[in-house]
Amino acid sequence: MAKAVTSTEIKKLLKSKSLVIGTENTLKNLKLGRIDRVILSSNCPDKVAENLSYYAGLSNAETVRVTYPNEELGVICKKPFSISVLSILKGAK
Repeated sequence: MAKAVTSTEIKKLLKSKSLVIGTENTLKNLKLGRIDRVILSSNCPDKVAENLSYYAGLSNAETVRVTYPNEELGVICKKPFSISVLSILKGAK
């Protein structure tokens, strides 16, 4: 079972520049094998979640669904837009 991700952890990762924001950037980095964990919002579209889970399985990255909706993830990351997908780069703690 994947470990839950808290808003404090997300803020810390954002500050350390180990967080990738967005579906396209996450997919690109998953295909290159740079991602350790994929974080999906609670209301992430099913098609996007399926696609990311497939590529995460290929690159041995774990997929975690958080309880925050995409609007709240945007606020946590201090962005003026909704965020459905975040990912953590390998080697980040």
